[in-house]
Formats: sequence, structure tokens, C-alpha cells
Amino acid sequence: MDQAEQLRNVVKLRSEGLQKRGARVVTITSGKGGVGKSNIAVNMAVWMKKMGKRVIIFDADLGLANVEVMFGAVPQYNLSDLIYNGKSIQEIITLGPMGIGFVSGGLGIAGLSDLSKDQIVYLVHSLAELNELADFIIVDTGAGISDSVLEFVMASPEILLISTPEPSSLTDAYSLLKALYRNPIFPKEQAKISVVANRVNTTEEGEAVFSKLDSVVTQFLKGKLEFLGMVPQDQAMEYAVRNQKVISLEKPNAASSKAFEALTQNYVNNENKRIPIHQGIAQLMIQFLSRKGS
Repeated sequence: MDQAEQLRNVVKLRSEGLQKRGARVVTITSGKGGVGKSNIAVNMAVWMKKMGKRVIIFDADLGLANVEVMFGAVPQYNLSDLIYNGKSIQEIITLGPMGIGFVSGGLGIAGLSDLSKDQIVYLVHSLAELNELADFIIVDTGAGISDSVLEFVMASPEILLISTPEPSSLTDAYSLLKALYRNPIFPKEQAKISVVANRVNTTEEGEAVFSKLDSVVTQFLKGKLEFLGMVPQDQAMEYAVRNQKVISLEKPNAASSKAFEALTQNYVNNENKRIPIHQGIAQLMIQFLSRKGS
């Protein structure tokens, strides 16, 4: 039996627990690095927690070091320890400020396609336990448009695309969108893609980031984007980024913190018919692994 057949069989092995309504999962991505993706992930997690939600950040690549540093918490175990060393899902969750959990990827998403059938089944069912531990799971992908990143994003029910006003950031964000929409297996009718304009100076500049991306996606890709919000690059934010701190914890009344609060509320409250039934991170992983094995 080849790997593709093994992965298809895993899909059939979904237990009753995987088919229950799971945590709401959002995958944060960008066309390039350095646009503040991890910063947005941790600040959204803080405001979700302040709203009384249970939240876990899931690392889908090797780049969660930023989260670790900003949270001041070094994970003892990661996803590799769950797969290869028999650790439980609870053991690999590291708690940051306010009890926000995060899971470090360890082997990275590219390495997941090399797992055996038994390892895949164990991984999927272990991740299903996160549905009982979280209301929201924020997935922090690697930056760029590598095959593994694209395949993971394509498997995601909700996608948060981060861009700054810089021309190179907008160009790279469009390149990612073009790679998604032109892939025949991307479910563009069902996918929900929202844009966050980061490091803007004015409201108009933030709206322009969205308008530029939305217009080219509508015209050339026949797709649809939504605007989630914008985050200004104020002095408090510059200080926090420079010192690898979480602005929403350090200065919750700063303009940038309030912007994070607003976009998080928009995300949490904007649950409409375009979002499929929540099936959690385990279902996302099944989708990803099935694509990798096809």
C-alpha cells in the first residue's frame, strides 16, 4: 500500500470524536517574512483570552521561536516528542502568559508527510483532544509560498493574510493568493480569506492595502477577500517589537493594542455562513496529509 492510499485510509478512520464540532481554527500566513505574522498571532491570542475564550497557538513550521521569546516560555516538548517519544498532547502544550497554550512544531509541517500510517493516526487523534481544550486555535505557518506552506493553507477553513503597505509585501501577498486560487484543488468557493493590514500609519493606508489586494483578486483570480482590520505602527508597538514583548500585555491601552482588540473582536464575532462546521485542528491535519499523499 502506497502512502497516498494510507492517507486516504486515515480519513476513513475518523472517530466519532473527530466529527463533533471542534475548535475554530484560523491559519495566519503571509507572502513573505518580516510582516509581523507571529506578533499578530500572540496579540490576538491575548485578546481572545481577555474575552474569556480558551486559545492555543499551534506552530505549523519551525518559526515559533518568536512566540516563545515574546511569551518568555521555552517549550520542554514539541510535536516531534508527541509523534516519536510517546508524549501526550497535554505534555507538549507550553503555557504562556494568562494561561495561553502553544504547541511547538518541532519537525515542521514538511516532515509530516514522511510519517507512517500508525504515526498519522496517533497524531490525528491526539490533536483531536485539543477540541476539548480550546475554543480557538491560531495556526502560525511559515512565510512564503513553498509547497508545504501552500498545502497547509489550502487545507485551512479560515485564512488570515497579513500584509504591510510596502509594495514588496503587497506583491508577495498577491503571489501567495495567485498560487492558491490557481491550484485546482483549492476550495475557493468555501475558503474564507481575511486580510489584516499591519504597520499602517493611517486608516486610509490600511484600507488601501485591502483595496489593492481585493481588486486584483477580484479582477484576475475571480476570488473574494474580506477585510478584518488594521494595526498601526505606533511608538509603543515599535518598542514592543524591538524588545520582543507582547504589546497587548505591556501596554493594553496603546493605539496598537486597541487595534488588536478590535480586529480580534471582529474575528471572534464575524462567524458567518462562509465558515464550515468547526472540526478542529485534527480535521485540518487530515486535509493537509491527504493532499501531501495524493
